[in-house]
Amino acid sequence: MRQPYRVAEPGLPERVTVYEVGPRDGLQNEPAVVPVEVKREFVARLAAAGHRVIETTSFVRPEWVPQLADADELLSGMERLPGVRYPVLVPNERGLDRALEHGVREIAIFGSATETFARKNLNRTLRTQFEMFEPVVARALDHGLRVRAYVSMCFGDPWEGPTPVGQVVAVGRALLDLGCFELSLGDTIGVGTPGHVTALVEAFGGPSRLAVHFHDTYGQALANTFAALRAGVTVIDASTGGIGGCPYAESATGNLATEDLVWMLHGLGVETGLDLPALVETSVWLAAELGRPSPSRVVRALGRPGTAGRHVKE
Repeated sequence: MRQPYRVAEPGLPERVTVYEVGPRDGLQNEPAVVPVEVKREFVARLAAAGHRVIETTSFVRPEWVPQLADADELLSGMERLPGVRYPVLVPNERGLDRALEHGVREIAIFGSATETFARKNLNRTLRTQFEMFEPVVARALDHGLRVRAYVSMCFGDPWEGPTPVGQVVAVGRALLDLGCFELSLGDTIGVGTPGHVTALVEAFGGPSRLAVHFHDTYGQALANTFAALRAGVTVIDASTGGIGGCPYAESATGNLATEDLVWMLHGLGVETGLDLPALVETSVWLAAELGRPSPSRVVRALGRPGTAGRHVKE
């Protein structure tokens, strides 16, 4: 299968971690319920392709996100490989209880950088959202779990417009102060640009403990990723096949596709540990299960007949 020509770019990290969100953030917005057997195979294929972090599901109430109502069944029958992290999203203490019942060792919480989205998504204010997170994080840490924090609407909000950088930093630091080991900065509606990315990372005082999560609404996801790499960020969220969106923000389109990200990273000489042909094969399989083509440009280019054995450097 075709592979990118590698030319190492000075000033970039030698290696990055691709935080795979396809089984959770990718599938959560699918209109037709995906069978739990397909979800299990999806997770297994991702691990076989080299992923070492696969966000598997979310313990949300079924009426909020029907697609993830099978979280208990999924985890009960899912193989977990040594050396692979399988975090789950936990919205509240009841969700944490369920995670603990299944032996989950890593969870994520999901905050908002804007007032309107906090009210719509969490039924809290920008300030009172932390009252919901504090007991979840404290109990998780007491049980020896690692806790990641997401912040949504970091670059713009469909109701409020551009999000002030200082407001994002204040929310993000409050979540880190709770004890979260990592903070993922989300461009939920895909309005960010590279300069904005650089400014936000710098406002946090550098890339330590930061990850980025880009949506490709305006075609900026890869450019924004490159800016984050330049700023020293080494954890990039992505969704195999580019599937996903946000059920609480209609203008949020698909996630950055893992294959598109890996093609760029490998071309820049940045190691990921991921097998690109295996990822493409997984996305072609998943597209057939979902009944629609993958939005990933790399999957569309490589997942068709006649591409095997050809190389860009030719």
